[in-house]
Amino acid sequence: MRRWHRQATVAFIVLISLIPAALAEGAKAHRAARPHRMVIQVDQNDPAVMNLALNNATNVIEYYRAKGEDIDVDVVAYGPGLHMLRADTSPVQDRIKNLKSYAFPSRIQFSACNVTKVGMEKKEGHPINVLSEVVMVPSGVVRLIELQENGWSYIRP
Repeated sequence: MRRWHRQATVAFIVLISLIPAALAEGAKAHRAARPHRMVIQVDQNDPAVMNLALNNATNVIEYYRAKGEDIDVDVVAYGPGLHMLRADTSPVQDRIKNLKSYAFPSRIQFSACNVTKVGMEKKEGHPINVLSEVVMVPSGVVRLIELQENGWSYIRP
């Protein structure tokens, strides 16, 4: 009986000692499963700022790709920054198109503020077209708020 009790005690101690390692592995798996998400604000009509934003997005996509991980990126343009996503004024149209296809399997979205678009249309007196790669959002600022509230990392070039 004593021998059985001793063996049971040793087995119990071994099992207890494995719990921290199992918890650590679970935490590591959870961190790896957590998605990487980054939102970049563009509110200036400045090709240098937009190119910096596109460089940031490209570098982050490449970094996580090398680690075998994906990232979701959203470039949100509003105010004067909307010019960077307009079909008639964007100096970076080719980079946007190329980055959209390059990002896979990661994802990149270019979000344009509808409040700004409506204001520009009223001021300029004609409809404004955005690039085909662009998604219209009701408000660029609200988009930034909501993404940050959902855990997205915020970058401003």
